Amino acid sequence: MDRAELVNYLDSYLRIGDIADYGPQGLQVETANTRVQRIALAVDVSPVIIETAVSYQADMLLVHHGVLWRQVERIAGPLGERVRQMMAHGLNLYAAHLPLDAHPEVGNNAVLARLCGVSNPIWWYSPTNVPIAVVGDVPARPSLDDLVRHINTELNTSATVLAHGPKTVQRLAILSGFGADKVAEAKALGADTFLTGETSHANYWAASDFGLNVIFAGHYATETVGVQALGAHLTEKFGIETRFFDFPTKM
Repeated sequence: MDRAELVNYLDSYLRIGDIADYGPQGLQVETANTRVQRIALAVDVSPVIIETAVSYQADMLLVHHGVLWRQVERIAGPLGERVRQMMAHGLNLYAAHLPLDAHPEVGNNAVLARLCGVSNPIWWYSPTNVPIAVVGDVPARPSLDDLVRHINTELNTSATVLAHGPKTVQRLAILSGFGADKVAEAKALGADTFLTGETSHANYWAASDFGLNVIFAGHYATETVGVQALGAHLTEKFGIETRFFDFPTKM
């Protein structure tokens, strides 16, 4: 598939131009390779991930956390090494950060909502100009223990749980990645349980103060689902071969 055609599709499907982010999203590293037949999927970019994508003979590395953020950096040091690796091997880099959190079909939070059985999710929390988190009722009414076991199995993680709410989960708020400081907002939305990624000492007591169950399933683990769902979508639509490479950070 022509790279320009694929990038145009991804930009449109993910609303790259409409969603403000902390750095430029979309095609972040453009190489001389203009054909994309195989895509490596990952959450992050690092030398070992690039090496793995090259060994897979990928034409593109599609990630959630790219290499360009708030501050404009020199193409030197660790960033320069990553860019040189990709340029040398014709590995294009496409990144989708907040656009992949916010997407209603393949986004991290939408996928987590389906995984947890949330019905009719409502969107909330806008770090920039669009909401990226979801909240909704859980008709199956699982016990907190059962929901945590399910999350651990599906995400291959070991969640930390602050069990300060009811033993049965009826309304679940979800914010992938870092959401430890959004306990009060989740409670205000009527949630009895809040699923997010990484923990925070500064916000530990908030769960107790608001009587809320908080499931910290890991920043990395909660953001593995979006790139995989997007890869499956691209395979179904265009027949492009994709493979997810798991490099957990335990964070």
